[in-house]
Parts: sequence; C-alpha cells; structure tokens
Amino acid sequence: MSFILILFFSLISCNSTEQELPNIDMTETANLVDLPIRAGTRPETTPSIPHHQIDVDLVPEVNEEMIRRIYSIPGIEDQPSVVLSWQGLWLEDKLNIVNEDSFIGGREFGHIHDDGSLHIFLEPQRAIEAIEAGWAVAHPFAAEGRSGWEGFVMLYTPQSIEELNITFQLIVEAYNYITGQALVHTDFYG
Repeated sequence: MSFILILFFSLISCNSTEQELPNIDMTETANLVDLPIRAGTRPETTPSIPHHQIDVDLVPEVNEEMIRRIYSIPGIEDQPSVVLSWQGLWLEDKLNIVNEDSFIGGREFGHIHDDGSLHIFLEPQRAIEAIEAGWAVAHPFAAEGRSGWEGFVMLYTPQSIEELNITFQLIVEAYNYITGQALVHTDFYG
C-alpha cells in the first residue's frame, strides 16, 4: 500500500500541463559557460518513478555548502517538496516568473533528495548539455518526451567542492531560466 501511495504522490506532484516551454535564448541573460566533462562514471539511477540515484552517498560538508548556497539565493524558500519528504526549492510569491511551466507543483522548481542529488528544471538545451557532459540524467518523464517536462533533470550528488561549483552553476541557471534574472553563481560562494 505504501508503494502505491508513494507512486501516486510522485505522479500527481509533477507539472503535467500540455503547453510547450517558451524558446528563450539563455546566452543573452545568464552568461552561460561551457560545462566541463564530469570525471568518473555516472551514478546509476532508477529507470522509473520514484527516480533516484542508487548507492551514492553525500559528502556532508559538500552537501551543507550546497544547501547554504541554494538558500542564500534571493527568493528561494526552504519548504517541503510536494514529492515525498524531500527538501523543496520554492520561489517566493513576489518573484516574477517567465517560465510558468517549469514547476513540479505550486512554486517548487526543484527538490533535494536525501542522497544530495536533486531534480530541477533547466532550459531544455542546457539540460541536454548537462546530460552530455555527465552532470545530469533526464527524468523519466523528460526521457519519454512528455510535453511540459523538457529540461527536467536530476543533477548528480556533488562529491567535492569542485563538483559542487558546477552543480550550483546549473542550479543558478535554472533559477535564472524560470525567473528571467541573470544572477551569477560565483556571487554565492562562501
């Protein structure tokens, strides 16, 4: 019974609108840089819902720094995710939104899993780049080509500060994509 409830909440919590995401040139607003190729092998992930990594542990000090950086971004609130009990990345009501379809539910545009990986909406072309460079994997709904899920990825658990820097860069890019802002990720380093 609990598996059915988890599956039910996982499925209903995600954005399922049929609208296409606007085609926005992020290079003009977000100062995108080439992503380096991630070293090592990709973590194994489940092929279905709930989508998560398999056998990857977080590094406590790296995870703490990731959380500190994320919630230091203006307008991101720490609220429970609409999916299971994960830590949600919610945008405050006062923030302007330019990509309304990039939410999991409510104003949640991402969430952090217990292992330090996270689901998040990236600009669709940037999601492809992050996947190709080894920093992310497409969420099963995005991999199936479901409308409204383009750009939805899981970023792998950063295992070092160097990996965190790239992961956090992608998180800030996701924030910029949804809000239309042009924040620079390095402004939030400690």
